[in-house]
Amino acid sequence: MVEKSEKWVVYILKCGDGSLYTGITNDFDKRLKAHRAGKGAKFTKGRGPLKVVYLDEQPDRSQALKTEWAIKKLSRQEKLVLVQP
Repeated sequence: MVEKSEKWVVYILKCGDGSLYTGITNDFDKRLKAHRAGKGAKFTKGRGPLKVVYLDEQPDRSQALKTEWAIKKLSRQEKLVLVQP
């Protein structure tokens, strides 16, 4: 996985209820563990199991935030197309 560094990651999790959660972090493994423990975000708490369906490395926090915002503005259908393997 991606370790804590200067690089930031935009990620999408698919929750057990089928919903999608988009976030950013510079320590993906730690953030995913927090989500799975119910401490990562209020939205994901109690919605497990969580599956990582999208990871996109970004050069810095600013770019990660811009990418996250762009993804969050997409419709659910557009997000599903984005996360297709």
